[in-house]
Amino acid sequence: MTATEQTLLSQVPTGLFIGGEWVAAEQDRTLAVVDPATGSPLLEIADASPGDALRALDAAVAAQQEWAATAPRRRSDILRRAFDLVHEHADDLALLMTLEMGKPLAEARGEVTYGGEFLRWFSEEAVRISGRYGLNPEGTGRMLVSQRPVGPCLFITPWNFPLAMVTRKIAPALAAGCTVVVKPPALTPLTTLYFVKLLVEAGLPACVVNVYTTDASSATTAPLITDPRLRKLSFTGSTEVGRRLLAQAADRVLRVSMELGGNAPFLVFDDADLDQAVDGAMLAKFRNIGQACTAANRFIVHESVAEEFAARVAARVARMKVGRGTEDGVQIGPLIDGRAVAKADELVRDAVDRGATVLTGGNVLPGPGTFFEPTVVAGVRSGSSILHEEIFGPVLAIATFADEDEAVRLANDTDYGLVSYAFTRDLARGHRLIDRLETGMMGLNVGVVSNAAAPFGGVKQSGIGREGGPEGIHEFLSTKYTLIPAD
Repeated sequence: MTATEQTLLSQVPTGLFIGGEWVAAEQDRTLAVVDPATGSPLLEIADASPGDALRALDAAVAAQQEWAATAPRRRSDILRRAFDLVHEHADDLALLMTLEMGKPLAEARGEVTYGGEFLRWFSEEAVRISGRYGLNPEGTGRMLVSQRPVGPCLFITPWNFPLAMVTRKIAPALAAGCTVVVKPPALTPLTTLYFVKLLVEAGLPACVVNVYTTDASSATTAPLITDPRLRKLSFTGSTEVGRRLLAQAADRVLRVSMELGGNAPFLVFDDADLDQAVDGAMLAKFRNIGQACTAANRFIVHESVAEEFAARVAARVARMKVGRGTEDGVQIGPLIDGRAVAKADELVRDAVDRGATVLTGGNVLPGPGTFFEPTVVAGVRSGSSILHEEIFGPVLAIATFADEDEAVRLANDTDYGLVSYAFTRDLARGHRLIDRLETGMMGLNVGVVSNAAAPFGGVKQSGIGREGGPEGIHEFLSTKYTLIPAD
């Protein structure tokens, strides 16, 4: 570990942030955060108990009324100062993400920009929460429709985008006037802890945001979800865990937002600009080492161009540099842990056993660290697990289709519906695909769709609700209607 890395880690809080103070876990337990590129520990941080989690909720509940009454401009100014501070500390945040998650430093810098934009966007939305007032159709009264903050929220964030996932949840909640309890992932909690320190510097009042870290997720979240004081649950993670949380939330009819798994199709038609499609494929598949819910999972390519597309992609992938994300020129860092490596390996082996061909890569790399070669698998057959399971790794799997109807059928043949990608020069076909592909988002001739100003979310088993855009703040607002008698 370099001196720069050691200095940065010394600046990361290691306690729980409850009631405006950094405190130890009540049982003085700790957990280790590990660098997946080396297998070495980075820091020991507090490991919360269910009692600690309830103390965090106590603090959020205590602050809710005052924070909801805070002027929108003040909430806006705090978020804007947080945005400025994120950019002032961009190098530190990027390095911290690379250390705890493994992504290349260049991509981590990109995440700082992306994550910061949620702070700026919702600082602007905070002062634009609106309602309406007018005479009812019968002329017997005046209707007043207003928006009020939902109330205390619990956020459960994932490990793969340590900054962007927490800003995407915290920013709209604070803008709407909600207080927050955050449980970051045990694998990558350090970025959240550092970011909360910046929120405090930005002027956030005590108790408005509370954070507890733990590797006992279900034991600490279950008491909060069943607590009648909690008014909102927002979760980003696997569909399997999302289902369990929905079941827990159902008893109280707790308001939820769920951003769950994906199985994104990437369609390449015979008239596509192949240079553009290959560039899009590299972004859609290998960004974040393939560990993104928006990553293209199934490359469905017209049979007339499949061989050329596969050859071009394989040539690009074979040149990708693998290594620790802090090293110059690295494009593929480690996967998050050994289970992720085993899953990628299993999916590739299953595809090959069913008749697919590995064009490049396909191997587990020796340690230290949890690395898997960037891989291209062509000729993937129907029934292969890689077409039905979210890969979450640097593996690009290619299947073929004969016509548009078959392409759409294959694309929609999944329980998931987060995002789709399609490459075609035919504008009419593009518009048909917008209507026919069963996903909440779509990239037409582009390989990245995420933007703070756009609603992020899916359909089917990919989730409920939207994050980002004007829609994002409404997830944290309740509509109230009042009838006033006419004069």
